[in-house]
Amino acid sequence: MRAVLRGSELIMSKGMWSVKFFALAAIFCLGWQPAFSGDLKVLPGHRPEIVTTLTPKGRLPATNQLLLAMGVALRDRPGLENFVREVADPASPNFRHYLTREELTRRFGPTDSDYEAVKAYAISNGLTVFATHANRLLLDVLGPVPAVERALHVTLSTYRHPTEPRDFFAPDTEPAVDAALPLVDIQGLTDFSRPQPRLIRPRNALVEPHVAANGTAPDGSGDLFGNDFRNAYVPGTTLTGAGQSVGLVEFDGYFTNDIFNYAKLAGGGRTNIVIERVLLDNYDGKPSTGINGGEAETELDIEMAMTLAPGLARIVSYEAGENGNQNDVLNAMQANSNVLNLSCSWGWSGPSNTTDAIFLSMDAVGQTLFNASGDSGAFTTGSNSVNGVDNPLTENSPSSNPDITQVGGTTLTLNRAGKAWASEVVWSYSSGGISSYYSIPGWQASIPNLSARGGSTQFRNIPDVAANANNVYALYNDGDTSPEATDDNEGTSAAAPLWAAFTALVNQQSARNGGASVGFINPALYAIAAGSNYARCFHDITIGNNTTQQSPDLFQATNNYDLCSGLGAMNGTNLIAALASPPPAPVVSTPILTDGQILIAWTTVSQQSYQLQWTTNLNGGTWSDLGAATNAPGTVAAMSDTVSNAERFYRVVLLP
Repeated sequence: MRAVLRGSELIMSKGMWSVKFFALAAIFCLGWQPAFSGDLKVLPGHRPEIVTTLTPKGRLPATNQLLLAMGVALRDRPGLENFVREVADPASPNFRHYLTREELTRRFGPTDSDYEAVKAYAISNGLTVFATHANRLLLDVLGPVPAVERALHVTLSTYRHPTEPRDFFAPDTEPAVDAALPLVDIQGLTDFSRPQPRLIRPRNALVEPHVAANGTAPDGSGDLFGNDFRNAYVPGTTLTGAGQSVGLVEFDGYFTNDIFNYAKLAGGGRTNIVIERVLLDNYDGKPSTGINGGEAETELDIEMAMTLAPGLARIVSYEAGENGNQNDVLNAMQANSNVLNLSCSWGWSGPSNTTDAIFLSMDAVGQTLFNASGDSGAFTTGSNSVNGVDNPLTENSPSSNPDITQVGGTTLTLNRAGKAWASEVVWSYSSGGISSYYSIPGWQASIPNLSARGGSTQFRNIPDVAANANNVYALYNDGDTSPEATDDNEGTSAAAPLWAAFTALVNQQSARNGGASVGFINPALYAIAAGSNYARCFHDITIGNNTTQQSPDLFQATNNYDLCSGLGAMNGTNLIAALASPPPAPVVSTPILTDGQILIAWTTVSQQSYQLQWTTNLNGGTWSDLGAATNAPGTVAAMSDTVSNAERFYRVVLLP
C-alpha cells in the first residue's frame, strides 16, 4: 500500500518560485488592485441562498488561505455532448471508438489561450497557481481572503450553520469576473455544504427491522460478506477483474489494517489487491473515526469493490478532506487512463458546469462512473423542495446527472444455503425521482409507459440500476469489530462500488475478446432492457417502495423500470456477455498444401477457444471436429489435415 501525491502538485512545485515572483511583481505594479477589462459577468450558484436570511458573525479572517478550483469553459461543449452520444450508442458506427486524453483536450477542451488567460487573471489579482491540469478544465489557485475578495468582487463572512453545530463561510454576493474571461465556476468559496457519505448507521429498527439475509458474515449475523455477492450476482463466473482497477471518490481516509483484515477474512486472493491512495487538496490522508464518519464510507467502498472482483490489480482511493473540492477529485480520476471502473458514494451541493464537463470527459475516454443515488427515499418534486434532487441546499448532487450511471438500493436475500440469489426487494431508503434540471436523455425516453410508472417524459429519471444496499458486513473504525460497527451497514454507497466491480468483470471479458472498455453504459443497459434478454440479464425488482413522509405517494416498484431500483440488479454472466465487446470472427488464410498435408491457419484472440471442423457435404449440415479445440495463445493458430481422395470443406468455429 502506498500513498501517491497528485501529479499536478509535483509538476507545479518546480515552477512555484517563478509563480510567486510574478505574483509579487503584480502586487507592486497593481497596488493589489484586481485586473478587470471593465465589463463584468456574474457567476451564479456560488452563494448559498440561505445567507440572505442569516446575520453574519463577522468577516472571514484575512489570514485564512483559500484553495479554489477554477473551472474553465470547454471550447466545444455541444460537440463533446454529440461525441459522447455516438460513442455510447450501440447503434452508432462510432460505438466505443474512444478518444485519447490528448485528443479529447485538443478537440473539445479549453484552448491554451483560454487557460493562460485564466491563469494570468488569477496571478495578476494576487492569487498563486497551486496546480495545473493537462485537460485544462481546472486551475487550482491559492490565496489569502483579501486577494480572493478583490479578485472576485465579494465579501467573505462567517455564519452559524442552521442545521449543523458549526460555523461556515460564504460570499455575500455572487462572484463577478472580467466578462471576457472563459471562467464558468469556482469551488472553494464556501464551506456551507460539505460532501456527505451515502451510508446509514445504525439501522432504524422501528422503520426497517432486521431480516436475515442468509449471508456468511464471520460473526454469524447472517449479513452479506465477501463471496456472497459473487454467488448472488455472478454465479459460476471465472472472471475476477484481473488486470482491471477500480477508482473511488472519497473525502476521508482509511485504516490499512481494516482493509487487510477484510480481505484476509474474505479470501479468494483479495489480499493481493494493491490499495493505492491519491491525496488531493492538501489532505494528509489521516482518517476520521466513528461508525458514522467518512472513514467508514471509504472503507466500505473499498471492501465492496473487492467482493465481486477478488482479482483486481488495484483499488485507487482518490481522497480529499472534508472540505475538498469534488472537481479536483473527479478530474484526478479522469486523468488516470488505467482506471476505467469508477464509483462515487458521496453527495454534494450542485449541479456544477465543470463537474458535468468532467463526467462528459470520462465518457469520451471510455471510463464508467457509478453514483450512489442517495439514502433519503424518494426525491421530492421541484428544485427548491425539501429533498429536491437539484436543490443546491442539499447534498443530493450528482444524483440527477445523465452522463453517469445512478445506482439505487435493494435488500438482497440468499437462499438458506447462502450460495445463490433467492429474492430482492427495494431498500426503503433508496433515493429516486425526477430531475428539475436535466432533460430526459434519448436512451431513457424509450421506456414504455414511463408516466404510468411515476416517471417524467421530459426530465431525467433516477436511478438507472440497483444493487444490494442492506445487511452488509464491513470492517472499519481502526479494528472495531463490535456488532455496532460491523453489522447491518446500509446505503446505496454499498451498491455503487458493487456495480463498479461488476464492470471490472465486464471489461476483463471485453479485453479478453480484444474489445474496448464498455465506457458509459446507460444506452447499452436500456437497449438490453428493451429487448428479449431483459429477464436473463437483470433481476427485476418488483416489490417495495421508497415512499417517505415527505413523498407518501412516490415511488412504487413495478416490472422493468421504476424510480426505486431503475432497471434492477445485475444478473450474472448473461449481462456480462451482453455488455462486453464480442471477439472478432476468425479469418482463415489461404490453405497451404505440402506433401499430402494441408495446413489451415486462422486469426485468433488470446485466450479464446477455436475448433477446426470439416464436412464432405455443405448441404448436409453435419460437421466433424478435426482434433481438439485450440486455446489461442496469440494472434494466429494453425492445424494440419491429411489430404484424401474425398472432397473436404473446412471451417473454424469460435467457441463460447
